[in-house]
Amino acid sequence: MTLALGLGAVAAQDSGNPLALLRWYVNFEYPYRRRPGFGIDTMDLALDLVITPDLTGHHWKDTEEYGKLRRLGVVDEYAGREIERARGRGIGMLDDRAGPFAGGRPTWAPDPSWPLPTLPPGADEAATSATAYRP
Repeated sequence: MTLALGLGAVAAQDSGNPLALLRWYVNFEYPYRRRPGFGIDTMDLALDLVITPDLTGHHWKDTEEYGKLRRLGVVDEYAGREIERARGRGIGMLDDRAGPFAGGRPTWAPDPSWPLPTLPPGADEAATSATAYRP
């Protein structure tokens, strides 16, 4: 079974200028999974890739925290190998200007006339029981 990782890019924008792209951000996490009766599970893997707006530079963020998760066994050897492959895919997409990095800066924005979404009844209630996340 291959471990699927959420590998996406988010363009963060300056609140003073909604058109100014500050950075691209790739978050390494387990995929979101709905758990009936409990909500939605995921697990952030601490490791992030921060990329300059023009895609010419990057650095890894929170590598020390990720290393601690590895040492403590929160991220086991199998998941560690999958994460290393995902790191390679992320850098490969950046180098090749593929995936979320194809076509430059995203231009989509929600229609300002759209209403804010609302949560269904009970969505703000805390779960009464939880189990460890298992992808």
